[in-house]
Amino acid sequence: MNQTLGFAHYWAQGDAVSHAVAYLLLAMSVISWYYIFSKAWSSWRIRRSAGALEHFWKAPTLADAIAVVKKADSENVYTPLATQSAEAASLKEQAGSLNAGIDLGELITRTLRQEINRVSSRLENGLTLLASVGSTAPFVGLFGTVWGIYHALVAVSTAGTVQIDKVAGPVGEALIMTALGLVVAIPAVLAYNAFTRVNRVTLAELDAFAHDLHAYLTTGARVGK
Repeated sequence: MNQTLGFAHYWAQGDAVSHAVAYLLLAMSVISWYYIFSKAWSSWRIRRSAGALEHFWKAPTLADAIAVVKKADSENVYTPLATQSAEAASLKEQAGSLNAGIDLGELITRTLRQEINRVSSRLENGLTLLASVGSTAPFVGLFGTVWGIYHALVAVSTAGTVQIDKVAGPVGEALIMTALGLVVAIPAVLAYNAFTRVNRVTLAELDAFAHDLHAYLTTGARVGK
């Protein structure tokens, strides 16, 4: 009998609820790993392009600087701040527009803030799902374990005899669901923490870059000079 115990035996003995819990854990695992791989690739490209910010300020003109950062910024994270703020500074000089009546510093600040918010929203995409999977998957697995133990005890009580070998096998099989829940949750939690740190570093760089752009566009040379 011991040779027949295992996940396959548990699956064969399980009902619709047990199978639904297993499929739910599988779906959560597939979705979380999709975001883990996609965001890991995106984060690596973002960190690789961060060095372009140093070359940005070494360019002779703003147009050349934007071209430099655009070439290196494969994820289009840093480029929008430069292009949109430069465009806003140009629109400020055009008469007859609403932007002409706004202080240049306020206009640049508003533009930079909007672009940082857009980038921040992109960076946080998928993190809520990873956090949800990491926090709920263990409980989903625990529910499957409790459900399996319940059916095992019902089967033992129906048999009319209580023997340790009759109880230990089904209970051990049911604990597999708790283990599966942890297998799904742990990578999601680790990935969430790693991506949160990468986003924090990236947003800090964006904030510093925005501050430097604001200083240049309000007190430095104008676009095209």
